[in-house]
Amino acid sequence: MAAPTPDVTLATPVPPSLPSLVNNRRLRTQRLGRTLRLWVPGGFLILMLAMCFVWPLIYTLPSSENGNIIYSSEPPFSPGHILGTNQLGVDVFSQIVYGGQVAFEVSVSVTIIGIVVGGAIGVIAAFFGGWIDAVLSRVLDVLIAFPALVLALVIAEGLGPSEPHVILALSVFAVPALGRVVRGATLTLRALPFMTAARLAGTRGWRIIVRHIVPNILPGIVTFSLLGIGIVIILEGALDFLGYGIPLPEASWGSMIAQGQQVLTAQPEYVLIPSIFLLVTVVALNMLGDALRERWGVR
Repeated sequence: MAAPTPDVTLATPVPPSLPSLVNNRRLRTQRLGRTLRLWVPGGFLILMLAMCFVWPLIYTLPSSENGNIIYSSEPPFSPGHILGTNQLGVDVFSQIVYGGQVAFEVSVSVTIIGIVVGGAIGVIAAFFGGWIDAVLSRVLDVLIAFPALVLALVIAEGLGPSEPHVILALSVFAVPALGRVVRGATLTLRALPFMTAARLAGTRGWRIIVRHIVPNILPGIVTFSLLGIGIVIILEGALDFLGYGIPLPEASWGSMIAQGQQVLTAQPEYVLIPSIFLLVTVVALNMLGDALRERWGVR
């Protein structure tokens, strides 16, 4: 009699779980959303810069300061005037282009001054500490305590309306703001182990700042600077609107809005067109800064 066959149950191998299609779709959607949040505002800003600085080199635009009264108050999409003309016959598109040049020149110059001067103050204050930090921090606190627009108005009125004076007036606002940001980031880095190791190894202070601190705080400075450029554009437009910024007849978005309010009821496009360009540019800068902060993991 044959021996009974043992009852052996073979374990069926369980196939590895495949990623869920829903999760894959969600990941692709999130990746696409992050890409769009980065490239949509970035592409718009590239187009704006090309329109303001490259287009006048390729195509001769009408004067943004002098117009022909015969062609005054032309509506948008008129022959030869894509955005029409104002009440003095000046081409509105030319004013937008050259006003954009002024806005970008002022905002970028102010931001660079803030990064160089305010960044140097913030790094020195946080790295060396002690009485140096106390003195420099109090200077930054005093400057940042004043309302930015009021302080810029006082300086601009004292110096007179001109683009260099506007840059100088707004730099007084940018320096303490960027100085505080850089100081905070440097204080965070100074407490990390690799900074302690660099000091114990006998590395000189300026080498630590250049090789360790600056590269690590640079992403945060870039993202904050993009937000700052948008704020400076608004402040520059406010100075122009109040008559303390770029002198007439030089074109600027703020002065266009100020001139357009005189005929706001009859022809609101004279206010709406520069306001839309200013608003969309500032929103694009904020969106680009947020997208870069998210991508770089900046807090």
